[in-house]
Parts: sequence; C-alpha cells; structure tokens
Amino acid sequence: MSTRSAFLAAGVAIVAAAIFLLPPASRLSRNLGEAVADMILANATIYTADPAMPFAEAMAVRDGRVLRVGGYDSVKELKGTHTFELNLSGNVVLPGFIDSHVHFIDGGLQLARVPLRGVTSKDDFINRVKEAVGDKHHGQWVFGGGWNNDAWGGDFPTAAWLDDISPDNPVWLSRMDGHMGIANSLTMKIAGIDKNTNNPVGGTIMRTTEGEPTGLLVDAAMKLVFDVIPEVSIHERRDALLRASRHALMRGVTTVVDVGSYFPGKSEKQVWQDFTYIYEWAHSVENMIMRVCLFFPMPTWSRVSDLIHEKGRMISQWIHLGGVKAFLDGSLGSSSALFYEHYKDTPGSYGLQLVDMDNLFNRTLESDKSGLQVAIHAIGDKANDMLLDMFDEVVDRNGMKDHRFRIEHAQHLAPGAAKRFGKHGIVASVQPDHILDDAKSAGKKIGIERAERSSYLFRSLSDGGAHLAFGSDWPVSDINPLQAIQTAVSRKPVGWEAPWIPAECLSLDDSLKAHTISAAYACFLEHVLGSLSEGKYADFVILPCTSWNEFASDIPGHVLATYVNGKQAYP
Repeated sequence: MSTRSAFLAAGVAIVAAAIFLLPPASRLSRNLGEAVADMILANATIYTADPAMPFAEAMAVRDGRVLRVGGYDSVKELKGTHTFELNLSGNVVLPGFIDSHVHFIDGGLQLARVPLRGVTSKDDFINRVKEAVGDKHHGQWVFGGGWNNDAWGGDFPTAAWLDDISPDNPVWLSRMDGHMGIANSLTMKIAGIDKNTNNPVGGTIMRTTEGEPTGLLVDAAMKLVFDVIPEVSIHERRDALLRASRHALMRGVTTVVDVGSYFPGKSEKQVWQDFTYIYEWAHSVENMIMRVCLFFPMPTWSRVSDLIHEKGRMISQWIHLGGVKAFLDGSLGSSSALFYEHYKDTPGSYGLQLVDMDNLFNRTLESDKSGLQVAIHAIGDKANDMLLDMFDEVVDRNGMKDHRFRIEHAQHLAPGAAKRFGKHGIVASVQPDHILDDAKSAGKKIGIERAERSSYLFRSLSDGGAHLAFGSDWPVSDINPLQAIQTAVSRKPVGWEAPWIPAECLSLDDSLKAHTISAAYACFLEHVLGSLSEGKYADFVILPCTSWNEFASDIPGHVLATYVNGKQAYP
C-alpha cells in the first residue's frame, strides 16, 4: 500500500471510530429539526448509480443513511459541531457491491477446507490433499473444493488419485461448479457405492469401461455421499458466516443474495436450519455485519409464504426474505447442462434434466401466485428455452404483475432467446468471472462455433430488455466484484490479447449497475440499496483510484475501505 493510501486508510478508521462514539446530542438538529450529518465525504469522485445525479463530489451521512449527495457547497450546509469530514482528495467512491448469487455458508466453510481452486496439475492436486490428510485423525473426514479439471488438461480425477494418500480417511472434494465431486474408495465404501449401484434420477455415477465407479458423482448422485457425511455443527456454521462476511466485505460486497446450501439431491432442511440457527441467531445477538437476501428451496414454497406472512419480507435491515430457488439442469464443466445438441467431448450426451417439468411448473405457479419471487438455475440452451416457455405459461395463468422471475446463470442461449427475457422483464442473474474458465474450455465441451454464438450473451441480454444482476456463485468462483466488472467489460482471460466474443462486451456503466442498482432491483431492494441516493442505506466502498479516468482505464484489484450503514466495516 502506498504512503497516501495508508494515510487515507488510517483516517478512515479514525472517522469510523469517532462516529461510533458521537454523543446523542450531536445528532440533534441545530435549527428547528434540521438534520445534522454524522459524517461528510468531501472532495470525492462519487459514482452514485442514480441516473438523476450520476456523479457527485460530496455526500452526507446520518444514522446509517445517505442524507444528501451533490456538490460540496450543498452538503456542507449539513455540517455540525460534531460532524466528521473526510477529505478524499479525489478518491473514487462506489455504492456497496451486491453479489447476486452466492452459497454463503458453504463459502465460509470452504475457506477453512482444502483449497483446490487454481490447481493446475495432478501432482499439485494430490499434494494438497495429502497435506490435509496429514493434519487429520484416523477416520476423520477430509473436505475440499474448487478444483477444475480443465486447468490441468481435462482429465477427471479418480479415486485412485486419492486412495494411497488417504487409506484411513474418507475424502470428498467438490468440483468448482458444485455439480460434481470426487470420493476416495473409503468414502464410496461408507456410502455403499459399487458396480451394482444404479444411477439415481437426475444424477450419474461415472464408471470405468468395466462398470466400476471411478469416484466421480454428478448432480443427484452426490446425495449418496451427502447422506453419510457427518453434519457440520451449528458452531462451525456460525463461524463460517462470520468468516464469509469478513471475506465479502474485504472485496467491497455489502449485500449478498444467498441461494443456500441446496443442490440437486441434497436435503432442503439445511437451508432452513441455517435460517433459524445461523442467520436469525446472528441477528438476535447483533452479529450481522452485512446484509443478506435469502432464497429457499422451491419444494418448501408454502413454508416460505407462511414465513413472509408472519414476519414480512424485511425481517430487519440485515435480513430480507427473497423467494424460492430451483434447478432445471446441471453445469457445463460436469457435462450436465441441458443442450439441444450433444456434447462434443461426450457424443450422445445432451446433459441432464434434473426435475420433472410438470412438477416445476406447478410449484412455480403456486409460488408466484403467493407472491414469492422465483429463481431457477438454467445453464444449457435447451434448459433456458424450457424456462422461458414455462414463465410465459405462468404469466398466462397468473396474469401480468411485477414477477421479476430470475434465471440463475442464463449461460448458454439459443438464437433469439436473449430477446425473450425482455418480454416479462426477466432477471438474468449471471456470473462474469465464469468466463475466465469457460472461454478456454467451452469450445472443447460443445464446439467452438456453438460456444461463440451462445455463451455469456450479456450485451444481447441487456439489449433484449433483461435486467442484468452480477454475482460470483461463490464458492464456485471467488467473491470479487471489481474483477467481475473488469471481465464483463473486457472479456479477456489472463494472457488473452483479444476479447472472447467481443460483441458481448458491456460498458463500464452497465457493468457497475449490474453489481449495484440493477442487482438491488433483481431482489426487490432498489428502494433501500444499490445507489447512493438520499434516504438509502449508506453502504459504499472507497477505491484507491484518485480520478474517474484512472478508475475507468485501470480497474483496481482491491478496495481501500468498505462502509456499511456509514460505518467502516473493512479494514
């Protein structure tokens, strides 16, 4: 960190501490109820994400809300005896980022497990697991995740990679996309998986040519292992929430949309336990340090509806009840995303349809009728078309209203599909950083021509009237909004000179909005979040850039400080 950045960070910390200690009298009006600011940001480059005033140089904060934003002469009118003023010397200020798709508790747990993201060789994969096994007792489970076989050439790991280094410890390592995992032989023995075990509906047990399980389990087949994994304690999951929150705040994220620990083949009960014993508990003991919008498994839609009728959508400023989530297909990397044409590297395979469409339609119809927002995972082009057709029918049955249906990922689209999102204002909840992996591997999976006409069509979606909402899918990809914005603008993986599908590059403004105000709209929170507008929560980040031109030409890799409710939350 530069001397100037260190000085500014120190000043930020002093201001935050001082505001916390303000005497109640300092919050009183000076003249007949006139508001007095707790803090003023001055000489800043403030991007508001509010079209009424896109940029400002000063902002006043009071009681956790934006009191005024605009020119300094206007804002300084709100300065009182105890108002603290922070001169930012031009530093860029953005609204706090909203990550529109995370598995938050799982991400926090993964931070304490075997880190396999970024592994580029079989030897490195094995060595990391071996090191983790060395720290375990006999019989203790070893968990990890984040591996991507495309990073080392495409060969999938097998139980044979793990058996020699873990003869006495069951091992389960999830792929980066969460739709596949590798088990060692001891884990398969505990789970009762052998050559006679049938593939479950919506899942696949990968096998050798002799029919023996390789250790790889896809989608619903993972439940065979999930059913025998010891439950993570409530204490561990509470620690994971705090760990995840600190990690997100470090990246400038002040709100996340948590779609929960719910995957095909996994029980719905964990999401509800997390709501009661993790989120509600954290709120009751005042341990929430950032905001969450929660989605619950669609099979439990009536329970969600009852909960909202009982408590309202906003349980507090920290916890918002979003809606319900379902899956239609799997993922590209696990060859389970559902396509019209077969996989190039797996002839005869078109992917997996994970649910019965009549069942999905009926649950969506009832969820929407009860006022719940519906979010459904679809990655393959056929899966996305099936959802668009289904949403058309739901609107025909339930009538026109503010549905804000969400398609989570909308990763590969058939010709014309992007234009269909605008018909009902569908939210495309997309993950730009997945491009960094798939730009290199999608051509191998489905062919270069198909990949380049169908993949991550952000510009086409925006032009077609979709509401873009950016997220990470953490722990599939890391939480890193600044990197995601850079990816959406440039579409250049590391080492690439030319963008992948350049026609789909977004502008910086559109990309910023997709992580702020558009992301807030995508979960019905635009009235309190997403822009630095008067009356909204004072959630914002300060960047090391000292001008807008500097920021636009070289998006930084980190934030200098993160504020929630006008108080410093990081560092």
